[in-house]
Amino acid sequence: MRFNDLVSGAMLIAAALLVIVLTSKFPDFPGQNYGPAVFPRLLAVLLILCGVMMMIRGFAAWRAGEPLADMPSWARDPANVVSALLVLGAALAYILVLDAVGFVPLTIVVLLVLFLWFKVRVPVAVVTALVAAFGVNWFFASLMRVPLPRGLMDWIL
Repeated sequence: MRFNDLVSGAMLIAAALLVIVLTSKFPDFPGQNYGPAVFPRLLAVLLILCGVMMMIRGFAAWRAGEPLADMPSWARDPANVVSALLVLGAALAYILVLDAVGFVPLTIVVLLVLFLWFKVRVPVAVVTALVAAFGVNWFFASLMRVPLPRGLMDWIL
């Protein structure tokens, strides 16, 4: 779904206002005129300005006949919709089961499913998924010293 900038600008302003409201509960630093809420609020004000500019442009486009929402041509093909849902499902899987399953096994499964859906040859998909999963895990664990969730692989890693 493609939204006119009038709608997108309004959503951006609403999100920025939410940031301002949520940061109102941040505590101030003793002895300072500013606290941890300053930077998020500054960004929120800039986002509000961007949202207003988007709404102005979107209003002009709407007056010229552009609809507020439109279904793009790619979304009419069921295979494309499944592709988009698979990518969103992969992100949701990381959010919901990453700690329990672990980064390496989940990454291998997610990459294999996506590669095979997008018609990558099986040997290339398997090798790429394995190298990517173990490579990213090695980079974060060894070089960055940020351990990723081990999950089912706790006894190996």
